[in-house]
Amino acid sequence: MAGDSSGSRPGQVEAPISHPGRLLGQNRKFLDFFWDIAKPQQEIRLAATEGLIRYLQENQKDDDVLKYTLKRLTDGLAATREASRPGFSLALAQVLQVFEEIPLLKVLEQIKEKHDLGRIKKKLFRNAVFGNFFGVLALFQSGRLAKDLKALLGCVQLLQSLSEHHAHLKDLPRRTLADIVSEIPEGVFEVLFSALEDDLTSAFSTPGQLYLLLVGIQKFPGVLYPEKLKELLGTDTVITAENIPKLVEVLKMAVKSEKKDRTLPSVGLDLMKVALREGSFELFWKEVVENGLLKDNNGACSYMCYRLLGSALPLLSLGQLKMILRGEVMRQYGTHVVCTQLPDRFKFAPEMEAYVSAFLEGCPDAEKQLAVMVGFSTLTNQGHPVVPTFWKVVRHLLPTALLKYISWLKDMFLDPDLDSCLDFATKRQKQNEKQSHAEKSEHSITRLRKWIIARLAGIVENPQIKKEEEFVMDVARFCFFHAFFEAKKPTSEIPEAEAVPSVLLKEPSRSAAANSFFSLLQHLSSMPALGDSARAEEMRKKRLHGLMASGDPWIYGMVQYANLLLSQPKHVKVVTPFGNEAKAAWDRMLQTVEDLRKKEKKNPALKTSAFQHLLLLVGIHLFKLPAECMDLLHDLQNCTKRAFGEKPKKKKAAADGEEEPEWVEVTVEVLLSLLTQSSGLIRKVCKSVFGLIAQHMTKGALQLILDVFDPQQDQDEESAVVVVEETHKKKIAQKDAGGDGTSEESSESSCADDSEDDDDDSNDEAENGKTDSEDEKEEEMDENFRHQLMNILQSGNALGGDDSDEDVDDETMMSLDENLSALFAEQKKRIQAKKDEREKMRKEKILRRDFKIKVLDLVEVFLTKQAENPLVFGIIDPLLLVIEQSMSSEASKQEQDYLRKTADIFTNHLCRSKQYCKNVAPLREELHAHLESLVKRACRQSDSAVALYCFSASLYIFRVLKGNLASEVDPQSVELEKKPKYQQKSTQAPLASTVGSLDLERVTTVYRDALNFFLTKRNSPLTGSMFLDLFERHPIMCKQLIDTVAKSITAGARQHQQGQACMLLQKALQTRQFRLSITDEEWEELIRESTNQVTETLKMVSEFKVKVDQEKVLKCLELLNFLLRTVTQQKLNVDLTDLREVLQALSQHEGFGKSTRLWNVYWNVMTLLGFTRPAKEKASAQPKNPTEAEPVKRKKKGFLPASKKRSNRKKVPEQPQENSAEKSAEAVADGTEAVPAKKRRKRKNKRKKGGGGGDNQNKAPKQQGSVAKKPKLPPGSAKETDSKLGNLKKKKKKARKGRKPVHVVGN
Repeated sequence: MAGDSSGSRPGQVEAPISHPGRLLGQNRKFLDFFWDIAKPQQEIRLAATEGLIRYLQENQKDDDVLKYTLKRLTDGLAATREASRPGFSLALAQVLQVFEEIPLLKVLEQIKEKHDLGRIKKKLFRNAVFGNFFGVLALFQSGRLAKDLKALLGCVQLLQSLSEHHAHLKDLPRRTLADIVSEIPEGVFEVLFSALEDDLTSAFSTPGQLYLLLVGIQKFPGVLYPEKLKELLGTDTVITAENIPKLVEVLKMAVKSEKKDRTLPSVGLDLMKVALREGSFELFWKEVVENGLLKDNNGACSYMCYRLLGSALPLLSLGQLKMILRGEVMRQYGTHVVCTQLPDRFKFAPEMEAYVSAFLEGCPDAEKQLAVMVGFSTLTNQGHPVVPTFWKVVRHLLPTALLKYISWLKDMFLDPDLDSCLDFATKRQKQNEKQSHAEKSEHSITRLRKWIIARLAGIVENPQIKKEEEFVMDVARFCFFHAFFEAKKPTSEIPEAEAVPSVLLKEPSRSAAANSFFSLLQHLSSMPALGDSARAEEMRKKRLHGLMASGDPWIYGMVQYANLLLSQPKHVKVVTPFGNEAKAAWDRMLQTVEDLRKKEKKNPALKTSAFQHLLLLVGIHLFKLPAECMDLLHDLQNCTKRAFGEKPKKKKAAADGEEEPEWVEVTVEVLLSLLTQSSGLIRKVCKSVFGLIAQHMTKGALQLILDVFDPQQDQDEESAVVVVEETHKKKIAQKDAGGDGTSEESSESSCADDSEDDDDDSNDEAENGKTDSEDEKEEEMDENFRHQLMNILQSGNALGGDDSDEDVDDETMMSLDENLSALFAEQKKRIQAKKDEREKMRKEKILRRDFKIKVLDLVEVFLTKQAENPLVFGIIDPLLLVIEQSMSSEASKQEQDYLRKTADIFTNHLCRSKQYCKNVAPLREELHAHLESLVKRACRQSDSAVALYCFSASLYIFRVLKGNLASEVDPQSVELEKKPKYQQKSTQAPLASTVGSLDLERVTTVYRDALNFFLTKRNSPLTGSMFLDLFERHPIMCKQLIDTVAKSITAGARQHQQGQACMLLQKALQTRQFRLSITDEEWEELIRESTNQVTETLKMVSEFKVKVDQEKVLKCLELLNFLLRTVTQQKLNVDLTDLREVLQALSQHEGFGKSTRLWNVYWNVMTLLGFTRPAKEKASAQPKNPTEAEPVKRKKKGFLPASKKRSNRKKVPEQPQENSAEKSAEAVADGTEAVPAKKRRKRKNKRKKGGGGGDNQNKAPKQQGSVAKKPKLPPGSAKETDSKLGNLKKKKKKARKGRKPVHVVGN
């Protein structure tokens, strides 16, 4: 040992700290700190540093520990791993900060001595350079450097010398020097001035030296006064016309050095601050930034200009802000935003948004905030601002600034001032420009107005902006007025009519305003109440959304405003003429709504609220679609009258004499008509209204919804007409949007390399490529066209012999050419017409599918609100039909969404619903027939996925028929639950033939036939999981089907069905309700019969060639595992003699031991039968030619003293094994039993406990894979010696790997 832990011996001289023995004597915990400090994980490094400081504070009396610490930390500054150097630097700084008695100058000298660049080897030169740098950094971070002038001067000189090694450190020494200067007081700077004078004089040489000068000017203006600067630089200021070229070059150098960091160089920001200090910011911005860096046509320089722009926002005055926001930097930034929309390009817009957001958040001046918002909103690309309409920075605006910004947006909408915009166009836009100046101006105004109206709606929809009700209503009125009205004369009653647009609003602008208004109305319908009043707070607590503080819906307020506008025909007029019929419909709608409001105050009801919402929605859409909405309003008003008291009248002219439809049916028809519109607001309101009237649904009303999913309805002419109209409207809208695009992507399309139109065409061609090619082939083989072509050629005598050309004159040839060209032109038109028709059908199909997806919302609402309604049963078959068709149809994304939503509603809202119809006695016969049809339908399917939905529906009807009787708790069963399973005895009588409304015998017949079909047919769509679900959800069926399942273990069609029968039988036997339904004698007989069935089916197994064989045997063994445990625990009288023989023979089949899982389950069963599982032997690697194999001679690496030797148990060389599984199986077959596992564990534990030597050490480790003991070798044999040496070397090598050196501290 290196020394005694209690202290040093008398007269012994203590070794110095650098002595190896002294190093080994340090504490293990203490040395681990240095290992952790060198690790790359920051958390580990910080924890190790804290632990090291605590350890040093606890051992302050031991100077050697502190010396050793300084030595290790100094050495680690130049570590080879780059991640280790900062850790050692930080640890050294913390040590110097805590222990102030350590002189900094001494540490600095130690660093210079250890990392002397003059004596270091070339390959370690870079590490030494970093060692010096991180050493100075540690002294600086200790916070004591300013107090020790000598050490400070030494650090400055060392950094100046390190700055020469730019290849390794770049500008790090200069920047560190500037950081040191920024932390020292003015008196210390005066002392260091002589040492820094050379760097200050050459400030325009490198970014680091210029940064040092700028820090000195800002920190010590009393030292670097103008006269002093003139001595150093030749000018009394930094920003001068003479220095501009030098400053530009230095900034370019700084950009290149920090290009990868994507940050603003510190020298650039400080130079801008000095320019502001000197009053020469305009000169700096114009000459250095715009005429210098920006014109370099370098991406990095442009990004530096953008970062200077963002960083300058908090520093500038209002005039300076307006100056830079109208400059070339902003214009080029806009071009960058438009041209970098592609995903693989670097985008600076998020970084600029962060700059603007930080400025607005910290700026208390509303005028400056407004100037910045207006500046970015007027940066336009052909009239369209480059900032998005949902720009999130607006949330930081002060309330006064927000109101002023809204006012500016409105004024800009009414009086577009393109001259105040900083407009630009990309190169591609300039090349493709074919418009005149007037057209270009009109196009820009339209784009600007579209953006402004969307911006206003976006501000209202932003949940992070605190808004008042008056503010929201003002924006909504503005959008509504300019979408559907125009002012004739100003009036104080209508604020929106006081200002007339300087440029008339075009249709695209009004369409954009209408879309924004309805989008805003959709948001308001789900917005919490605004304001701080008590009523608004109460509504928010009750989660009443879409209401104003007065309690009225927002849409009601907008209808009242629209009525006000209609009542002022002298001052305003509707853009789309409002005829007498439309005005009469509008007035009737208002009167009906007022009547409903009066009824609601007297007797609140969901039906009243539903009709109010629906009438208001259709009424407000009267301005957008007057012709369609008038009919809907008429139907709704009639429906409302009949829903609130008036009885339906009989049709006089009806041929069949039937009564008029119920009011709820008319309401559903109106909802379906509204859903054909592509409006999110309409879809949301229809869903809400339908939820309010769902309780009044009738069979006819529900059938109207379900008819939408009927494939025959797709062929109706009426639906086709609706779809055609919608398609036509969409084409018109797309045409208008194509002429006046409003999005940034449309602007980007002019800048990007690829055209969106080409992409759309290619997508359409790819989608219909197969159909096109097939049609073209058919057209090529068109016999009619061929016949006409032959007639023309024959009439022109063009099909004669070889000399026929000589007989044809010029006139005949000209006539032939004309006829041919006319024929081919007609054929081309015919082909194009077919393509147009096919495209029309494709779009109609998309629209119909979209309509069906919307109607699914109504089905989902009905199943959620009215789960106990008997009408639910009529939804099952239509949804199944949708699933069947979608499974077998095309796999487009829309079709997949449609299928996914239908399947989700069918599974989660119908089959798995927790609520269901309770009173089904009148429907008993109908439901039983429905259950039978569903099970048969599942058996007829070709796809198991569809069959699963049919089977799940039958289980749902099963549960409905059974009712809640299964969930009632029997007191006897509660007592049985407290006992173990094997002690539970049943005394229940046999089950009755009816449970609730369920005819058990009839249902049993249905499911037994299905089970037989599954287990006896080779290609059955049914699966085992379906019947597992049946047994799990309805345990009552276990007893009814248990005989069929047990027989199928041997009578199954194939191995797969036999294995599934085993699985089903195991599930049934494990079901508690099934155990309680039979007597003990029946239970014992069932266990006996099941065991015999499994034994018989295992006898038929002869080989394991395919996976199905292994799966079948695996299921059988799992069932046997349960059966044997049951026999053992309940002590049943079951003969297992044949089973033992079958299982012993089973393991001898070829390929049995290949599956690990099968092997484990097999031995679990054999263990229950009294056999002991042998351990598998590890097969030793055999040489290719055993006869030539010779023992490898090992080189002796030394010797071990006799006192350290351990006697090892003699080992026998391992014998080659062919198949350990087969050997184990043979051992079982012969009746040989291995040593019990418990005894082996005990012996192993004894060896572990006895670690001191003696007899326990002489015991050899347990050999695995063999049952019999191995013969001992004679003492002193060569094999015994080799075994001892080999084991000894292995132990030494293992100990060397896992052991850390232990050091004992000696005093």
